[in-house]
Amino acid sequence: MRLHRLDITAFGPFGGAQQVDFDELSTAGLFLLHGPTGAGKTSVLDAVCYALYGAVPGARQSGQGLGLRSDHAAPATRTEIRLELTVAGRRLEVTRQPPWERPKKRGTGTTTEKAQSLLRAYDSVAGSWKDLSRSHQEIGEEITQLLGMSREQFCQVVLLPQGDFARFLRADAEARGKLLGRLFDTHRFAEVEKRLAERRRAAEAEVRAGDAALLADAHRMHQEAGPTAEEPLPDLAPGDPGLAESVLSWAAVARSTAREELTIAHCARQAAESAQAAADRELDDVREVDRLQRRFTEARERAARLEGRADAHRDTQARMERGRKAEAVAPALDLRESAEAEHRRAAAAETRARAALPETFAGAGAPGLTAAARKATEELGGLESARRAELRLSELGTERASLDRQERADEDVLQDAESWLAGWEDTRAGVEARIESAQEGAARAEQLAVQREPALKRLDAARLRDALAKDTEGAHAHSLTAREHATAAHAHWLELKEQRLQGIAAELAAGLVDGAPCAVCGATEHPAPARKIAGHVDRETEEKALAAYRRADEERTEAERRLGVVREALAAATAEAGDTPTGQLAEQAEELERLHGEARAAASGLHAAREAREQAEREHERRLTAQHEAARRVASRASLRDALDREKISLAGELEQARGAAGSVSERAAQLERRVALLTEAADRVRAAEDTAQRLKEADARLADAAFRAGFETPQAAAAALLGDAAHRDLQRQLDAWQLEESAIRAVLAEADTTAAARRPPADLRAAELAAESAARRLRDAASAQDAAVRRCAELDALSIRATRGVHRLAPLREEYDRVARLAGLAAGTSADNERRMRLESYVLAARLEQVAAAATVRLQRMSSGRYTLVHSDDRAGRGRSGLGLHVVDAWTGRERDTATLSGGETFFASLALALGLADVVTDEAGGVRLDTLFIDEGFGSLDDQTLDEVLDVLDSLRERDRSVGIVSHVADLRRRIHAQLEVVKGRTGSVVRQRGAEA
Repeated sequence: MRLHRLDITAFGPFGGAQQVDFDELSTAGLFLLHGPTGAGKTSVLDAVCYALYGAVPGARQSGQGLGLRSDHAAPATRTEIRLELTVAGRRLEVTRQPPWERPKKRGTGTTTEKAQSLLRAYDSVAGSWKDLSRSHQEIGEEITQLLGMSREQFCQVVLLPQGDFARFLRADAEARGKLLGRLFDTHRFAEVEKRLAERRRAAEAEVRAGDAALLADAHRMHQEAGPTAEEPLPDLAPGDPGLAESVLSWAAVARSTAREELTIAHCARQAAESAQAAADRELDDVREVDRLQRRFTEARERAARLEGRADAHRDTQARMERGRKAEAVAPALDLRESAEAEHRRAAAAETRARAALPETFAGAGAPGLTAAARKATEELGGLESARRAELRLSELGTERASLDRQERADEDVLQDAESWLAGWEDTRAGVEARIESAQEGAARAEQLAVQREPALKRLDAARLRDALAKDTEGAHAHSLTAREHATAAHAHWLELKEQRLQGIAAELAAGLVDGAPCAVCGATEHPAPARKIAGHVDRETEEKALAAYRRADEERTEAERRLGVVREALAAATAEAGDTPTGQLAEQAEELERLHGEARAAASGLHAAREAREQAEREHERRLTAQHEAARRVASRASLRDALDREKISLAGELEQARGAAGSVSERAAQLERRVALLTEAADRVRAAEDTAQRLKEADARLADAAFRAGFETPQAAAAALLGDAAHRDLQRQLDAWQLEESAIRAVLAEADTTAAARRPPADLRAAELAAESAARRLRDAASAQDAAVRRCAELDALSIRATRGVHRLAPLREEYDRVARLAGLAAGTSADNERRMRLESYVLAARLEQVAAAATVRLQRMSSGRYTLVHSDDRAGRGRSGLGLHVVDAWTGRERDTATLSGGETFFASLALALGLADVVTDEAGGVRLDTLFIDEGFGSLDDQTLDEVLDVLDSLRERDRSVGIVSHVADLRRRIHAQLEVVKGRTGSVVRQRGAEA
């Protein structure tokens, strides 16, 4: 992968558009990226990472999305990153635009634009760029596939963070494992460990569940066996050895005992069934004799009772005969009763009709009443025209009242319209005044809004200025204290170092052994070795003092940096706020805010005033129209009123003649209608009464003749003998019951077996029943015992079969559990077979770490002039696990020691060698993608001149492989040594980049 060009717009500290030409910088192989603190050096690397992966490095991921936009950018300028690179032989261009808030095109405020991405490839044949994708996900997958690295791996391999690898050198095995796991993606091996542990727990649970189920079946068998069980259950728990064999042996004994009990119960039931059959036969014989004896006795008693009711039976037969004769007279009786009832109803109706007539018609017959009704009808017909006149007279009164109401309503409309129109000019003038006042308020609000915004910004800047002034004083005091502390620590370290150099002979003498050569003179005899004196300073004391000095110096640097940041912020705030006191600015801003609020309140009534004017004009038009319409209706109503008055006078004279003495024509017509109805009804009732009297006379003659023919002296005697339906059915039922009872008694007394049983002694039914009940009870007990024995055998057999199947099914599960448990313990490092207690993931990472250490040693030996070598160690740390140890071999002493004992400069070039070696291994792991552009971040300030030259030589050797290396550093000496430079300069309006090639 080689970078060619990077375009940055409105990103991080860069307010405008900036361009970085990596082709020009890469000409010399090494180039320097420098600038003051906070200028944006790291933001250049963030832009490269964001262009490729759509996200910045992990430590700065909180600034994704809207937070990536520069605060110095113009509102209409969109944030954009464009990177041109070559990877896998393809020249690509990636453009990323994070989401941003832009001003709305219409109205005020802002709206959020979505993020956009574009991937293009250069077509060398056509000589132009070709669009590949605009999908964030597709572009991310394509870049990751081409580079063969995730974002985390890219940040560790291409953007080499020296601080992380310095910590890596001093970290424990767990911390190294986390970093290497992210870079080499060995989490799948951890998943294997997890999966084996889960399978072990699952297999163990299945085995225990199988044992528990087996014990449950054993307890159920013990319950089913009950008192027949000769031995108790084995006292075992799930997982105990020999559980299955003990349960199956006990089940076999229980089944054998249950079968013996079943044989005994079967024999007892057969004996009880034979005894019950004999008792049932005896009981049936006794019951039959008893039934026949009781039947004969009951027949004799029924015959005696029937003989006692013989007289009543003969009377019933006589009544039934007279009833049959009277049935011939029944039609004549019914006809006479119907004619008599009809005559009574007609006579009563005639009486009621005559009572409603005047006394003049009391003795009139039907013809006279009909003639009077006809005369009244003729008089009623002459009143029809008078009725219509009376109805019209009533309608005229209603119409006249309606005209009066309409006239009063129109007068009210005219008066209301005249009153409202009289004040129209004043109303219109008031609305126009409101509109003018609101328009003036809107103009004032716009002017004050322009003045308010700068005033508020100056007030915020003044408040920030006051706060930063206090922070500056505190930061200055802290800086002085840190500087004094660093100076004292430096003096203390130099003093201890001088004392150690004076007593270095005693340290060398401490390592002398008789017969071994001296490291200084080579002699094998040591007659007078130097002795340590009181107050001797050893190497550990000196290194502690040096470490304390370095910490104090770092604190001093940080305090001075923070003081510079606070002073820059104070200068910016002072430039924007000026020297005006904060209180005065607050009063000015408050006054502008008050005036602006009043103007906006006045302007807010403009829309309402305009609507009020439109509403008033519409009301004025409506009032004029109503006034004209009311005047027109008043003029047309006078002629209609006169016509109605003339018609009313004419109709009143006609009605007075027609109604006579009645109150109205309707009342006179109602009197005549009532008279016609009464006369007509009375004539009908008189004729009906005469007709029914004639029919009653004819019915009496027919009845007398029918009674004589049937043999009755009078019609009344025939009526008394006549039977109703219910009486006839009751008498017939009595006769039929007598005949049936007599036939049944004769049939029973004629039965041979019944008479034979009557001659035998009385049967003892109670004794036979008791004997049968005793035999049945003995049979039920025997059957229950047999059923219980059968059920017990069946349950024991079923439970034994299930237990046997469970034991057979559990055998392979137990073997699977033993195998999985061994594998899980081996992978987790807890098994005795794993001598070094290394987890599977740690084992894989140890192999990767060994490759990294070998690759790093090649460069470390060159940087350290052949002194140091990095080696991987799989020794156990105390009681912990082994596998991820990292040691350095010092060729000067021939000893292997921990990397945490390296000095500051040694730590830097060791971590740099480790980072470069890791880059090579991760690159090979990712598929061998060539990395032609690398960045190294800080750490060069801790090197002396000689070591710095050696480190730069190693970095320069990367150019032999056609690589370019960018160094991010503050070290001033590097600006002299490296000619190709990219400088980031910060300012009030944002940072800018300045590029200088190797030729310059």
